[in-house]
Amino acid sequence: MYFSKNIKLLHHIMKVEQIYTGCLAQGAYYIVSGNEAVIIDPLREIKPYLDRLDKDQVTLKYIFETHFHADFVSGHLDLSKKTGASIVYGPTAQPEFEAIIAEDYQIFDIGNIKIKVLHTPGHTMESTTYLLIDENGVENAIFTGDTLFLGDVGRPDLAQKATNLTQEDLAGILYDSLQSKIMPLDDSITVYPAHGAGSACGKNMQKETVDILGNQKRTNYALNQPDKESFIKEVLDGLTAPPKYFGMNVAMNKGGYESLDTVMDKGLTAIPAEDFETYAEETGALILDTRSAAEFHKGFIPNSINIGLKGDFAPWVGTLIVDVKHPLLLVVDEGTEEEAIMRLSRVGFDNVQGYLKGGFEAWKNSGKETDDVKRISATEFAELFTENSTVIDVRKISEYTAEHIDNACNRPLDLISDWVKTIDDSEHFFLHCAGGYRSMIAASILNSHGIRNFTEIDGGFSAIKKTEKFPTTNFACQSKTL
Repeated sequence: MYFSKNIKLLHHIMKVEQIYTGCLAQGAYYIVSGNEAVIIDPLREIKPYLDRLDKDQVTLKYIFETHFHADFVSGHLDLSKKTGASIVYGPTAQPEFEAIIAEDYQIFDIGNIKIKVLHTPGHTMESTTYLLIDENGVENAIFTGDTLFLGDVGRPDLAQKATNLTQEDLAGILYDSLQSKIMPLDDSITVYPAHGAGSACGKNMQKETVDILGNQKRTNYALNQPDKESFIKEVLDGLTAPPKYFGMNVAMNKGGYESLDTVMDKGLTAIPAEDFETYAEETGALILDTRSAAEFHKGFIPNSINIGLKGDFAPWVGTLIVDVKHPLLLVVDEGTEEEAIMRLSRVGFDNVQGYLKGGFEAWKNSGKETDDVKRISATEFAELFTENSTVIDVRKISEYTAEHIDNACNRPLDLISDWVKTIDDSEHFFLHCAGGYRSMIAASILNSHGIRNFTEIDGGFSAIKKTEKFPTTNFACQSKTL
C-alpha cells in the first residue's frame, strides 16, 4: 500500500514527496522542480511513479540509488527503461548495467534545485547520502538511505562478504562517515531515511519516518557516542542474523532481473484444482497459502505453508523460504492474487508459477484431500493448561525475555528450520506467538514436517495475558527442554 506524507512545497516550485510502503517499512522519494523530477530508491512496481510524472507533466531526469538494497528489489531498471532516466549510484558502486557512478560531492541539477552527492560508506561501501539544495541555495534535506535512520543507523554487517571487512571495520567506517559528512550539516535540515520501524535493516528505529537533523543529533543513540570504540560496540550490540534473502536481493539489484511485467504475466496463471497438485509435483513448487490464519486452520492443502497476506507477508516469505528462485504456487483469497505476486516480487520471489483457480473452496469442492490445524482460544488454553504442559513461544527473543509464560520454551519463528528437527512429536505441546499470525506460520511448517501433536492458540500472548491465569516472568527460562 502506498501513501504520501510530508509533502513540502517551496514557492510552489519544489515538491518533495515521501512514498511510504508500510509492509516493507520503506520510503521512496519523488522530487519535482520546474519541469524535471528525480526518484530516490524506487520500489519494484513503478506505476505509482509513472502516474505522478504524468499527472505533474514532468520528465524524470535521474533515478538515485542510495546503495544496493538487501531487503527489497528496486524498480530502478524498469523505471529507467520506461522513462529513459539515468540511474545514479555513489562512488565505488559496480553495477552490472549502465549507470552513472557519481564522485563524492558531485552536483546534479534538477530544474531549479541541486542534489549533492555525499559518499557515506559503512552500511555498505557504496552507500551514499543525497543532499538537496533548494532554488535559493539553501541545504534543505538529506536522503540518507540506510546510513542514518531515525533513532538508529544502518546495520554494518551486511557487506562483509563483498568487502572482506569485518563488521567492526564497517562500523568504524560508518562512524567516520557520520562524523565527517552528516554531523557537520545544519540542525534544520530534514532527514528522509529509506526505512522506518519494522525494517530488518536496523534494530532501534523510531515509528516516525521524517525528522530534522538537530533532533536526531540529540536523541539518536548512535550519534551520541563519545568515541568510535563506543559507537562500534553499541551499534553491533544485539544484532540478530539478517534474513536469508538479503544476499539474493543485493545480487538482483546489482546484476539485474526480469521485467516486472513478465513476472506478473507468468504469476497470474489460473490453475484449476484438477491440475494444481500435478502441477506442483512436476515443477517442485512450494504451495504458499496467503489466506488469514483464521481461515487456514479450518482447512488447507496438505503440506502447504501459510503466510498471511494481511501481515508482514513479504519479509516472512524472504526469511523462511531460502531460495528466491524456488517455484511457488499460490492459494489466495479471490481478487488478491495480483497483490500477492506483486508483494513477492518486491523481495525478489519472481518464480510464481500461478495460483489456484477458485481458491481453496474449489480445491475442497473437487473432493481432494485437506488438512487442518487444531486451534483453541486463550480461555480454552487456560482450562487445559497444567504445570506439566509444554508451551512453545515462537516470538522474537526480545519479546520473550520481556515477558513470557513461566517455563515456556522460546523457539523464534525465524529459526524454525533449525529447531523443527528437535521436536519430539510424542509429547503434546501448545504453540503461540503474540497474536496468532506467526504461530500459524509455524503450525503450517510443523505440519509439513509431519509434526501434528500440538495445539495452536488463537490471539497469542496478547490474549493469554488477558485471562490473568498464567504466571509470567521477564527472564529467559532454561528449565524446560524439548
